[in-house]
Amino acid sequence: MSSGPLSQKLFATAKQYIPGGVNSPVRAFRNVGGEPFFVRRAKGSRIHDVDGRVMIDYVGTWGPAILGHAPQVVLEAIHDAAKEGISFGIPNPYEVDMARTICEWVPSVEKVRMVSSGTEATMSAIRLARGYTGRDLIVKFEGCYHGHVDSLLVAAGSGALTHGNPDSAGVPRGFADLTVVLPFNDPAALEELFEKRGGEIAALIVEPYPANAGLILPKPGFLQLLRDITAKHGTVLIFDEVMTGFRLAKGGVQELEGITPDLTCMGKVIGGGLPVGAFGGRAEIMNMLAPDGPVYQAGTLSGNPVAMAAGLAQLREMDKQKGYDKLEENGQLFEEVVLETLTKKGLGYRWYRKGSMFCLFFTEREVHDLHDAKTADLAAFRKFFHYCLEHGVYFAPSQFETGFMSLAHSPDDILQTAEMAAAALASL
Repeated sequence: MSSGPLSQKLFATAKQYIPGGVNSPVRAFRNVGGEPFFVRRAKGSRIHDVDGRVMIDYVGTWGPAILGHAPQVVLEAIHDAAKEGISFGIPNPYEVDMARTICEWVPSVEKVRMVSSGTEATMSAIRLARGYTGRDLIVKFEGCYHGHVDSLLVAAGSGALTHGNPDSAGVPRGFADLTVVLPFNDPAALEELFEKRGGEIAALIVEPYPANAGLILPKPGFLQLLRDITAKHGTVLIFDEVMTGFRLAKGGVQELEGITPDLTCMGKVIGGGLPVGAFGGRAEIMNMLAPDGPVYQAGTLSGNPVAMAAGLAQLREMDKQKGYDKLEENGQLFEEVVLETLTKKGLGYRWYRKGSMFCLFFTEREVHDLHDAKTADLAAFRKFFHYCLEHGVYFAPSQFETGFMSLAHSPDDILQTAEMAAAALASL
C-alpha cells in the first residue's frame, strides 16, 4: 500500500525539518519499505489517516491504548484535570493517588517515583542500583530494549564474558565497557558470568517477556534463576515492565510468574496515552533517592497532573471492566484463528502470545532468543505487512515488534483480521 497523496506531501515536508521525517525511527517504514502514512484521528480499534483511509490498529500507540483509542473515560479525565491547570511543577493530588495505586497493584513496589518516559525510568533505575550497591557493572540481554540510555544501548560482545559494544554512534566506549550483554534464556552463560564477576555487578535489567524483538517468552525457570542468582550476589534485579506492566495483569509479569524483582520500570498504560514513566521497588533502595538519599534524580514534568489523571482513569476502568480477563478471551480467539490459518496454509511460522500481546515470527524455528528471531524471513514479512495494510489492517512496520490488542477490538474485528491475514499468507 503506497501512502496517500496528503501523507506523501506531509512526509516530504517533515523530511525538511525532522531527521528522517519522523520523531522515532521505526515510524519511517525503513524495515518494510515504502513511506509512512500520517494519522488524522483514532477511535476505538480504528485509526484514520489524513487521506481518509481507515484501518484496524494492532499497534495501539505501542501499548498504552489498552482500552482502545480515545476512550471516553480517559478523555473526560483529561478534560477535567486540564481545566484546573496543565502543569504545576508542584506536588498535586493525582500523583499521590497514582503512587498509591501502583504500590497496591504491583507486588514488588513499596515506593515509586514518577518520570516522563520509559527511557527515563530505566536510566534512573540503573543509576539508583549503582548508588545503592556501590558497584558499576550492568548486565542486560540481547533482544531486550530499555530505551535509548547510553549504558543500555549496547550490543553483545564477542563472547558471553566480554563487554558489550556501543550500538549507536555517540555512545562512549567507556559506557559500553560497564555493560555485559548475555543471550536471553541461556542459564549457563548467566551462571558463568556471575561466578566470575558477581561481586562487580550492580544490576541485572531484563524485560521479563522481551517485547522489542518480537515477543520472546522465558523458558521455565529462567526468571526464577535471575531472581536467585542476583539475590545470592547482592545484585539489584530490575524488571523492565514498561511494555508488560498493567497490560498483562494488574501486577504485570511479576504477578503472573510469582517473581519479586528489586526494582520495576513502568510506563505506557499508566499514562493513558500521554507521556509517562515510573520506577519503584523496595523502600530500602528507593530511599536512596534525593532528597532522602545521595542518588540524584529530578524532572520538571514528573507526576504531571493531566497524565496522572488520564492514567488513573484508564487503570480504574480496566479494573472495573475486569479488563484483563476480557483481553485474555480476545487473545485466545485471535490465537485460535491464527493457528488454524497457519495449519490450513501448511506454514510452520511461530506464533507467540501472552494476554493481549502477540507476535507471528516468519520462521519455522522456535524463538527463544534474538538469534532465533533473526532467522525470520523478512522479505515474506514485508509482503505480508503491505498486503494487510492495503486491506485495512495495521500491524507494526517491523518483524521485530510486538502487536497489541485492546478492549475496543471486537470478535468481528479479530475474525475480519484473520480472514485478511489468511489471504495475505496465501499471497506470499
